[in-house]
Amino acid sequence: MNYTELKTNIEDICENSFTDAQLAMFTQQAEQKIYNSVQIPALRKNVTGGMSSDSPYLSVPTDFLYTYSLAVISSNGTYTFLINKDVNFLREAYPTATATGSPKHYAYFDDASFILGPTPDANYNTELHYGYYPESIVTAGTTWLGEEFDSALLNGALIEAIRFLKGEPDVIANYEKMYALSIGLLKNLGDGKLREDTYRSGQYRIPVS
Repeated sequence: MNYTELKTNIEDICENSFTDAQLAMFTQQAEQKIYNSVQIPALRKNVTGGMSSDSPYLSVPTDFLYTYSLAVISSNGTYTFLINKDVNFLREAYPTATATGSPKHYAYFDDASFILGPTPDANYNTELHYGYYPESIVTAGTTWLGEEFDSALLNGALIEAIRFLKGEPDVIANYEKMYALSIGLLKNLGDGKLREDTYRSGQYRIPVS
């Protein structure tokens, strides 16, 4: 489903005309809710970068949403994966920023950076594997979510539209139920359940004695 089709469906189901700004608002609110509640395997990237000696911070990509892994890459290509913790842990474990070493932990510090522990004692090459926030279907026209899981996007947008119209609670509840079902399927995909043989519908299972 592309954005033109999504807008038409919202208006047809609601039996109401909306402005372009309102339709964009419903859609982007739905996208924000979906992308912040489900890890979608198709929406991830690998980027290489570098830690700077004596700096406890590492820049975060502008489209960063969540982390899969962060690794230090040695000169011979060996990966050492850092452990993701929260900021309080790093503050307690490494109270002195001037104490340096090979980083073992990291935490999301703010919209622009991770904080590292301990502070790097040298320049290190890194690889970050992360989930990213894709361009909205409002501006892109077509997106992975619109093409592969349009039910989640449509039902999410309908909830926002019907609330905007001050619709009946039972109508909102009905679309929330359909949205929750769509999100459940999307979460299964994120967990790999829809791609593994043991989760395929209709597969014959042999009891284990």
